[in-house]
Amino acid sequence: MSRRKGIMIGNILPGRNKKRKYSGNRFTTNKIDTEFTSVSARKLKHSMDMAHCLLEFVSAFAAISETVECKTYKYKLVALHFKYDQARRRFIEWASNEIAVVPDFHKRILFSDEAHFWLNGYVNKQNCHIWSEANPQVYVETPLHPEKLTVWCALWAGGIIGPYFFKNDEGHDVTVNGDRYRAMITNFFIPELNNHDVQELWFQQDGTTCPTVHATIDLLKDTLGDRLISRFGPVNWPQRSWDLTPLDSFM
Repeated sequence: MSRRKGIMIGNILPGRNKKRKYSGNRFTTNKIDTEFTSVSARKLKHSMDMAHCLLEFVSAFAAISETVECKTYKYKLVALHFKYDQARRRFIEWASNEIAVVPDFHKRILFSDEAHFWLNGYVNKQNCHIWSEANPQVYVETPLHPEKLTVWCALWAGGIIGPYFFKNDEGHDVTVNGDRYRAMITNFFIPELNNHDVQELWFQQDGTTCPTVHATIDLLKDTLGDRLISRFGPVNWPQRSWDLTPLDSFM
């Protein structure tokens, strides 16, 4: 008896007591005449049953896809940055502890953000989806440097502060930078904030460069004290956390 590539060659078939003869690449017995294979009859039947089930599944799936007239798309995997995840956890734990003490604490947070709007009707393609039975092959021509305006506002349970449109001294729409953001805080936000109960409100801003320059952070600390949620602020706002602010759904 010998073995070759995991196949037993001898006088006895596995699990059988029937003698056989080996001729070329075929085994011959008085009842079995089959191709030389290492797969038992039981495993072969199981594989055929699985193939039959798979074929039925594919056929049913194709019928459903044809009925609903939709196609399937795979989701994309995004790497989870450990340092961002830990910062988000710390912020959530802090907010949960504050809510445990003051149940309506989340209603006392002013969430702020800015957004760009193109004047030529351009829409961010990441936020625009077309539902169609087939690929519509849509192409949109856009200028190289389209005109746009930048809008800022703050949202809380008591209402909205804003909107504020960034403009230069000539009244032309401009983008935001550190000096323009700080001017907005001084000339617009703080006067509007004085119309509310400042002692009860917290202010949140994102962690981009314009709102977090040292001069702006110092100005906000002088106005709000420790009630500032921001990068470089008393309470850190975690990066990549646009899903934690309601303005992600409104701007």
